[in-house]
Amino acid sequence: MMSDLQASLSMLTNGALLLYILKGVAFTLVISVLAVCIGLVLGSILALARNYCVKGWQRAFKWIATAYIEIFRNTPLLLWIFICLVFFPTPAFLKRQMLGLSSAEMSLLFKGVVALVLFTSSVIAEIVRGGLNSVAPGQFEAGHSQGFSTVQIMIYIVLPQAYRNIIPTLLSQVITTIKDSSYLANVAIIELMARVRRLMSVAYNYTGQATVNVTDVFVLFGVAFVIYFIINFTLSCVVRAMQKRRKKLPAAAKA
Repeated sequence: MMSDLQASLSMLTNGALLLYILKGVAFTLVISVLAVCIGLVLGSILALARNYCVKGWQRAFKWIATAYIEIFRNTPLLLWIFICLVFFPTPAFLKRQMLGLSSAEMSLLFKGVVALVLFTSSVIAEIVRGGLNSVAPGQFEAGHSQGFSTVQIMIYIVLPQAYRNIIPTLLSQVITTIKDSSYLANVAIIELMARVRRLMSVAYNYTGQATVNVTDVFVLFGVAFVIYFIINFTLSCVVRAMQKRRKKLPAAAKA
């Protein structure tokens, strides 16, 4: 058993294998950042529509936003990954070799990001809506008294305050998105978990053993565990630090 463990641990001295894993970490972070950034834009639009489109024909936008948010928030991410994989078309300019990936892998990567964006934007929409509701109604009156239009009030007064209020919660969602990106391994997208699973199936090429051993599984998934923990624990510490700092601020500074 000890010899098997030593052989498995020897994989961690292989520079090419570690580089392969690190590239998976990079793809995980890129996928997560794209999902959160695009999700923040789309989620903000959905939150604004759900909160403020309440009169006349504008209510149609509220109903659409509400339906979108509730459908995606209350169904599994993995379901949408498979739906996008089967039904969502890939733009022609992405059907080629890029970023060290084949055209097929680029297509899978695009579809995976789309699924993650659709799911994440519905969650972020509710986070942003909570931020909007935290802004005092008097801010609208103050903006109108200064001659600002409703759009200007949103852009210059309401949204900046709402975004500042939701930063800790938004960072928590970033952590969740990084973890959720591991679902993409089910459709062979080359992020961290997909690469670990690939390495596990060919571990004997690196250990010199005849077959894949249990120790190979523990070592490779242990590496993935450590990487996810370091990334997400660091972000968690940032969230806690921001929350503590906000509690210490005077009420005037929070507004």
